Amino acid sequence: MIDELKYCCRRQCLAAIIGLLLTAAAASAPAQSLEFRVNPAWPQLPLGDHWLTGGLGGICIDSRDHVYLLNRRNVVEDDLDGAILAPPVIELNPAGEVVRGWGDPELLGGRLHDCHADADGNLWIIAAATGHIQKYDPAAGRLLLQIGESGQFDSSDGSRQGEPLNSNRGQFFLPAAIDTDSNGDIYVADGELPGGNARIAVLDRDGSFLRQWRLRRDPGEEGIIELPHCIRVANDGLIYVCDRRADRIQVFDRQGGFIRNISVSFSALSDPVGRSSGVRGNAVVLDFSPDPEQRFIYVVNQNSVMVDVLDRGSGEKLASFGGGPGRYPGQFELPHGIAVDSRGNVFVAEQEGRRVQQFIPVAP
Repeated sequence: MIDELKYCCRRQCLAAIIGLLLTAAAASAPAQSLEFRVNPAWPQLPLGDHWLTGGLGGICIDSRDHVYLLNRRNVVEDDLDGAILAPPVIELNPAGEVVRGWGDPELLGGRLHDCHADADGNLWIIAAATGHIQKYDPAAGRLLLQIGESGQFDSSDGSRQGEPLNSNRGQFFLPAAIDTDSNGDIYVADGELPGGNARIAVLDRDGSFLRQWRLRRDPGEEGIIELPHCIRVANDGLIYVCDRRADRIQVFDRQGGFIRNISVSFSALSDPVGRSSGVRGNAVVLDFSPDPEQRFIYVVNQNSVMVDVLDRGSGEKLASFGGGPGRYPGQFELPHGIAVDSRGNVFVAEQEGRRVQQFIPVAP
């Protein structure tokens, strides 16, 4: 009995010591930075075999920190005398070197818009001008699964001109974004432009329809067009959707239960009188910080042409980074995609700038 007591004491003491060490390590861990600087050496140029990219419609990052770019290939034809048109999907390693490029533009569909690398290493791709979503093996560029029939839309007559149905099936109408949860269920923000669908559709890993819901509209908001322009699933299972026309992020549970709104604002630096102002959207795309709690949300604000850093818990804007509109390093021309790697680097893809930039956290 005495020996057993001694063993228990030793075990309890050891557990207490380990607990203290873990607590001390956590306390001494560096705080996450709210300040970022552009890395002008990323990516390594020229891309591929002197590739020329068009607008970059989307960006995503896999578990190896490999970056995937969705290239819309809308280049100036005369520029092809001095370059080669880059493929629709471009993979870069963490050093910014091209690993491979692939993709059949006809099979992928028009207006590449978003992608997601799932836990199994598959790459889901959204082409917004279609009625389908696709899953690829990125190592081979091979189509593994398509949900939704090519050339068909979830409309009254199956055409782009038909009335949107928002029906209970795996056919889409101008989808905007995609993500998966820990169960492998697929979440699609279906409705990139007015005139298409306006829903969040959820399917199982095989593409069978499970459920759907719409963006939340409170009394007095009926006139705000529903455009679910982005979707990301947080580690805790909450679903974050860019309510683009309302300049906010809407948060739901996995069943579509509304949790709250997170408003995103901006202030025009030039006098808005007599010109178009504030129409691009304050909350266009988003991603989370890489810590397990995902404390920060990084949001592309196309009106300020900056990246806003929000506290995920409170929704408060803590900081912004980027140099505003322009063509110089650190500035943006219509940023349209954002992704964060495991080290906290933030990558921003530009539609009009036709480039991707890496922003490195500055140690606090």
